[in-house]
Amino acid sequence: MPRRDDDLEDMSALSVLDLSPVVEGGDAARALSESARLAQTAERLGYRRFWLAEHHNMPGIASAATAVAIGHVASQTRTIRVGAGGIMLPNHAPLMVAEAFGTLEALYPGRIDLGLGRAPGTDGPTARALRRYFDGADRFPQDILELQAYLAPAVEGQRVAAWPGQGSNVPLWLLGSSLFSAELAAHLGLPFAFASHFAPELLLQALKTYRDGFRPSKALDRPHAMAVINVFAADTTAEARRLATSMQMAFANVVRGTPGRLKPPVDDITTVLTEQERAAVDSRLTYAAIGDAETVRKSLKDFQTLTQVDEIMVTGMIHDVDARLRSLEITAGAAA
Repeated sequence: MPRRDDDLEDMSALSVLDLSPVVEGGDAARALSESARLAQTAERLGYRRFWLAEHHNMPGIASAATAVAIGHVASQTRTIRVGAGGIMLPNHAPLMVAEAFGTLEALYPGRIDLGLGRAPGTDGPTARALRRYFDGADRFPQDILELQAYLAPAVEGQRVAAWPGQGSNVPLWLLGSSLFSAELAAHLGLPFAFASHFAPELLLQALKTYRDGFRPSKALDRPHAMAVINVFAADTTAEARRLATSMQMAFANVVRGTPGRLKPPVDDITTVLTEQERAAVDSRLTYAAIGDAETVRKSLKDFQTLTQVDEIMVTGMIHDVDARLRSLEITAGAAA
């Protein structure tokens, strides 16, 4: 059975997940401009995909209106696939998602990906403010099927259609950090991406669940898995470790329930985080490549050997945009 997405034939693809971080002293306009620069660099370096994620009530993340941010990045690039990693489907009516991504596909044909998650991408009060999440979460499998129907060619007698969207066949991915999404992706025969950059505990079990239970579908003839790893690459390992402290502080703020803008790096993380906070952060950074080119090369190779994933997606919230661009450059060279 042929695959619908030719890019899935590339078994060595390296991609980027960007949260469009808003840094201290910056604003959303700067963050989105820097995301476009990051995507342009990723495109030049040969990365396969550039995904943005849906988060709400997070002052340090500028990609809440994810489809809008994707359109901005796609307009500033030419060849790289741009998509959602992901859209939190319970927050949205499937018809509106189909229309939004059908519009993106019409504007940037053959370049749009649609990753779907089940979490709200926020806290409880904000999920309630989104109005739909708590009912939508229980309907996640059915809503995926509804969304697939809106993106497929219209059938005779279909009374509700997505225009644009109908017949666009925008590729769907299921995203997750649990066994539920792995089982569902396998059952539906969809590609699966695991959020091991912040929820590493079930990575290997989820990949096994997905591969063991996979059913071929019109979308995919065999399992295709991607996993995300935090990468902080610099010319020296000491500098890479320093750059990573911005993300360590961001994780700690989330654990505290006080998310904020991305802080500049510090020389010694022990001066700003307690031992308990560092332990919580370190558990989230189980899968991370932090160092110079050789260190990152070995870490990526070990991650590939461990997971046997078909694609690796890298992420890393770095305060200085030039350092982010340099990290992408070093990582691409290390992977090559």
